[in-house]
Formats: sequence, C-alpha cells, structure tokens
Amino acid sequence: MFKIDNELRNANIPRTIRFPEKMFNELNEFAAKNDVSFNQLILLCCKYAMDNSEE
Repeated sequence: MFKIDNELRNANIPRTIRFPEKMFNELNEFAAKNDVSFNQLILLCCKYAMDNSEE
C-alpha cells in the first residue's frame, strides 16, 4: 500500500525529469489532495517502486 510519510523531506540533489502533461496534472492533483509537495510525492513513488520491485 502507498503511504504518505515525511522520511524524504530533506532531499537536496537537484535533477530534471520530464512528464507527459496528463501525468503531471494527475500527480499535482494527488499531491495537493494529500498535502505533500510534488517533489516529495515523486520521491515517495520512486521509493515505493524500488521497495516493491521484484529483484
């Protein structure tokens, strides 16, 4: 299950990534509804994907 938490709040390495417009809008909406920043949401999504991937 995807859980919002604060463990990744202090990220400090800048990186540029590009999103399709529809996905960007959906992620922004999801972040706003869950009271997290867009950046934190992306970090949480990446962590969730890595933690739940099959090796």
